[in-house]
This record gives sequence, structure tokens and C-alpha cells, in this order.
Amino acid sequence: MGKLAIVGTVKTAPGKRDEYLKHLKAHAQRSLATEPGTLEFKILVPQNEADTVMLYELYASTEPFEAHRTGASMQEVKRDARHSSILRRPCSAGAGLALAA
Repeated sequence: MGKLAIVGTVKTAPGKRDEYLKHLKAHAQRSLATEPGTLEFKILVPQNEADTVMLYELYASTEPFEAHRTGASMQEVKRDARHSSILRRPCSAGAGLALAA
């Protein structure tokens, strides 16, 4: 299988988006720097949804994604979000999307 894209939506607790973005940006930087096969990690901020963050992630294949999903950086960002009650609900990600050739 070729590259794998993930598109996700995260709902933060009211007024907590900026706080969550600090944790998420650090997570994105760690992922790109330390996880081979993590090709892109984009954070999108909808202008008309104050408590929403969207993600676009691109991986070389399913193996790097699985390593990312279970890796130390993911565990750290989840722990940070839990401890500070930032999220209204966990990330809802669509199934992995294979890029069309």
C-alpha cells in the first residue's frame, strides 16, 4: 500500500483551543522530527468554529502511522489533554485514506 492520509477533527472544551494548540504544535514538531515515515502534519483552525481543530497527517504507509498512533509523542499529547481537561471529546478521525495514484 502507498501513502496514507488521516483527516481528523478535534473539539476542545469551550475557550481551550489556544491551550490545546500549544500541545498539538509541539506534538506535530516531535512527530515530524522523530518518527520516520511521518511526511506531513498540518493543523487547521476553522475560522467560524472557535473550539474546533482539524488535522491533516500524511504517512509513507500504514506502518509509520501505527508507530505514530502508539508512540511516545501521541501518549504525551493525550496525557497533557487529559490533565488539563482541554478536550470536549477525543479526536474523530476518518479511516485512513489512501492517496490516489
